[in-house]
Amino acid sequence: MKRIGWLILWMVFNIPFASAQEPPRPEIDIQEFVIDLFQVPDQDINYEDLYESLYQLYLNPIDLNQTSLSELNQLYQLTPLQINQLMNYIQNHGPLLSIYEIQVLESFDEETIHSILPFVIVNPNSSSHSQHGLVKRIMKEDNTYLLLRSESVLEEKKGYQSNDSNSYLGSPLKVYGRFLSRHTGDYSLGFTFEKDPGETLAWNNKNQQYGFDYYSFHFLWENKGRLKKLALGDYQLQFGQGLIFGAGFNPGKGAETITTVRRSNTGIRPYTSVIESGFMRGAAITYSILPTINLTTFYSHNQLDANIQNSSDTESYEEYVSSILATGFHRSYGEIEKRNQIKEQSYGFNLSFRDKKSKNLEAGFNYLVNQYSRPIYRTPSNYNQFEFSGNQNYNLGLFVNYNWQNFLLFSEAAYSRSGGKALIAGFMASLSPSISSSFIYRNYAKDYHGLYAQSFAEGSRSINENGFYWGIQIKPSKKWQLSAYYDYFRFPWLRYRASAPGSGYEYLIKSDFRVNRKINLYLQYRQQSKERDTSTDTPTKSINAGVKRSFAANMDYNFNSYIGLKSRIQYSQFTIAGEESQGMTIIQDINLSFSRFRISGRFSIFETEDYENRQYVYEKDLLYAFSIPAYYGTGTRAYILLRYQPFRKLTLWAKYGRYRYDIETESIGSGNEQIIGNIKSEIKFQIRYKI
Repeated sequence: MKRIGWLILWMVFNIPFASAQEPPRPEIDIQEFVIDLFQVPDQDINYEDLYESLYQLYLNPIDLNQTSLSELNQLYQLTPLQINQLMNYIQNHGPLLSIYEIQVLESFDEETIHSILPFVIVNPNSSSHSQHGLVKRIMKEDNTYLLLRSESVLEEKKGYQSNDSNSYLGSPLKVYGRFLSRHTGDYSLGFTFEKDPGETLAWNNKNQQYGFDYYSFHFLWENKGRLKKLALGDYQLQFGQGLIFGAGFNPGKGAETITTVRRSNTGIRPYTSVIESGFMRGAAITYSILPTINLTTFYSHNQLDANIQNSSDTESYEEYVSSILATGFHRSYGEIEKRNQIKEQSYGFNLSFRDKKSKNLEAGFNYLVNQYSRPIYRTPSNYNQFEFSGNQNYNLGLFVNYNWQNFLLFSEAAYSRSGGKALIAGFMASLSPSISSSFIYRNYAKDYHGLYAQSFAEGSRSINENGFYWGIQIKPSKKWQLSAYYDYFRFPWLRYRASAPGSGYEYLIKSDFRVNRKINLYLQYRQQSKERDTSTDTPTKSINAGVKRSFAANMDYNFNSYIGLKSRIQYSQFTIAGEESQGMTIIQDINLSFSRFRISGRFSIFETEDYENRQYVYEKDLLYAFSIPAYYGTGTRAYILLRYQPFRKLTLWAKYGRYRYDIETESIGSGNEQIIGNIKSEIKFQIRYKI
């Protein structure tokens, strides 16, 4: 009774949150969420995976009454103190009666609650939904929709003008479609298709093309007794810290210095992206052997694009793969010849233990085997002689996560067939209600081969690197927040564009200040130093540290619920071997929302002296699309995005964007992507219908 009384008081006196009944989960603008969380984008992050991961989490929200430490960490927003308070509250008082109840927790302020609402639910009726047949559940489900999108660059590129073997065979139109139906903890069913610009719409059995260039399908069945998950079609796996199974987005370093450094055990997750690599195709199952032990087994058979070479001598003749291609482009005869040239079979298992009573301990064992129809031998060079080669690879490893008071401890160790080892260990901690910290140590051998790995690293892969990371976040008041991190890294062996072992560092300092509910400011400074070759035309190469300094300032001003402005300036400076260059962009956004229309616009100017100072900038885009162009050269960028919802089930989008470079620019891009002139513009359309 006391608990219900507290809830009633909160509902009465907290008008912004409370209403007479449980509110519908808000439709989030994931782009805005990403911008708020990561703010100044970086080329080191795969934002397509980021967007897809957050989109999947939005469609499959966390039930706070059935959650775990790993699931709550997927939100990238909650500190160990907040997670512990929530878990202890549910353990001591029983399941939440309403989403409003989390306001009782001392560490959950208004801003935190608003930010997590799109990703969480309190769902007492989930079991009744599963009593109906699957077809009825699909027709009744709010998250069932069909989405169609088309886009094109209006200026003609060189690849469409020539008739040689390297020219594009299809139209410049990009076409994308997705059907998806999903209910939290019950099922997920969907398919995706896409044609990239330059690709053809054709039915060609020889080229293994049947209409569109790319298709993806998945079916996920969940929580049927001891059968926790069953996936058919395309899927990914995430266990431990990503040294063996690293599905989806790996945030790593960024403006959020605490909550994004640790990976969670999401297990099997459906794959719906149009990134045509990095996923498994087949079947996977998670079965509960005991209440505390789950076994996940899987099998995948996929075809990959590759460069095929011929090796012949007096004794043997063999075809081998010199490189596997991940672009997914099949626009010219040359690219089509490389399509599906190698078959990959993957299989293995995960055995996981989770302490159901305290929910503090999580541990597991991972095993993965990869087999290829043709051997892989990279083109020989000094830096890649320890890379994977041959027909088969395997990985095995252990991970342990433990929640101790307000510390979340995590670790994983792995081993590959080559004998290479990898280790990562760290913690997230709430030292006080206003101070949080994180720490990571990693050590990846130069011959460790994790072909599906995505763990915390300075490089793009978990290989040839060791170092430590320390992050801190301080909230002196409700209006002010200070974040910082320092990362030191070493590369024990040579790298691309670095003909000797090297080291480097990176640090960031960021200050957020919320003046009031209408105005929010932040300042950010980041510096990175990394060694690389600076002379390639002499027998003896020179290694120097390239230092990049980046500064960003941003102001959000929301006049009211109808009009909002965002002003931002980004500046960078790059120095190497005594030479210095600079780059800058100034951006002004306006967002309007009224009735059934939403309008977003931007005008920006930029000037960069070289490619090292290109400016990555978020752009608003169509729903479930993401755009982070790199401003390079001298010119302007402008766009307008329209969203119209004539009725609840139907939503329409249209976007027009344009680059205008300085008058001396004779062409934009290179190769088949070259455009003659100084203007590049694109147009996009999208329709979504909720069934």
